[in-house]
Amino acid sequence: MKILVTGAAGFIGSNLSLRLLARGDEVVGIDNLNDYYDVNLKLARLERLQGHERFKFIKLEIADKQAMEELFAREQFQRVMHLAAQAGVRYSITNPHAYIDSNIVGFINILEGCRHNGVEHLAYASSSSVYGANTQMPFSIHDNVDHPVSIYAASKKANELMAHTYSHLYRLPTTGLRFFTVYGPWGRPDMSLFMFTRNILEGKPIDVFNYGNHRRDFTYVDDIVEGVIRVIDKPAQVNDSWSGENPDPATSLSPYRIYNIGNNNPVNLLTFIETLEKCLGKEAIKNMLPLQPGDVPDTYADVSDLVNDMGYKPATPLEDGIRNFVEWYKEFYKVA
Repeated sequence: MKILVTGAAGFIGSNLSLRLLARGDEVVGIDNLNDYYDVNLKLARLERLQGHERFKFIKLEIADKQAMEELFAREQFQRVMHLAAQAGVRYSITNPHAYIDSNIVGFINILEGCRHNGVEHLAYASSSSVYGANTQMPFSIHDNVDHPVSIYAASKKANELMAHTYSHLYRLPTTGLRFFTVYGPWGRPDMSLFMFTRNILEGKPIDVFNYGNHRRDFTYVDDIVEGVIRVIDKPAQVNDSWSGENPDPATSLSPYRIYNIGNNNPVNLLTFIETLEKCLGKEAIKNMLPLQPGDVPDTYADVSDLVNDMGYKPATPLEDGIRNFVEWYKEFYKVA
């Protein structure tokens, strides 16, 4: 298939592109290469893809309406995996406009491109952050999620609503994927594992928010990619038993689906740090801090629908995943 991967220089996007190329797909990757974090890391991810005969990279801003229209008309994609977004809960507190430009304006350009060019299936990144103020665990895609606690979460919830509208109006199959705390080699420098590793190795304190009482459903990047590929290959279908009297938020009478992709095994933040210390062979200096605005204390994914519909459940043990990251980090940054 010919597949568009947006955010191809990103953590998940670059890993996904490699897997798609390995199985024989043609991949067009786009990314604006912004400086939200180290551009050199993004370029290094792209280097793993460049030179492959079935990969083409285009530097492009998804909020650029004309450029996106031209891209879709020229390339005629069969499937789209939309990963490009302004990420980060805490950054959204101080830079809310960046999330509207990328996550809302950019997403409408993706939807319009798919609508007008016969795309067979649009899969897109949502986030576990949409659960917001929900406290019933594990988080279920069949629960209402109308109480976001950050503009980042609100933008991802908006994406799900916009996608449903296009599935309803234009019968465009859309599938939203709520990712739960993705980690692993080539990860983002603004994520806790990356920051903790860097500071511990440099002998600097690490900021431990909520006094370490967070629980996160840490999900290894290879598990995420496998789930994404299975979703790409299975366009969303209508749910014939859907009822407007008792509406299921995860399905529809339109070709629309929502899935959680998480490890289904929440880990306490202090346990996560202890595992990292073990892999590094060095103890962290901890700066214990209160809960940050916009953060949720716990995430825990109910992945039963992913298992039932896709025959897949993330399963990489935390210690294996952290060890793989540490090995990559030391090699990439030439740490003795």
